Amino acid sequence: MNSDELARYIEQTGGMGKSWLLVQLRLQKLAEARPDLSTEEYLHRIEDIHADMMNLGEWWVGIENEVF
Repeated sequence: MNSDELARYIEQTGGMGKSWLLVQLRLQKLAEARPDLSTEEYLHRIEDIHADMMNLGEWWVGIENEVF
């Protein structure tokens, strides 16, 4: 699934408010851009996505059956 397909899926399933899906979209977009990025820029973007993901906290607590 490419980033356009993933974005459509997120939109169609009401996932715009689901931060973990937006992290997946960012990762997919980064994977697609990887050939055009320097190693330093790629690592910077990975670190940024990782920091944002870690700031989500334990978002899954209480909804494990829904998201896993």
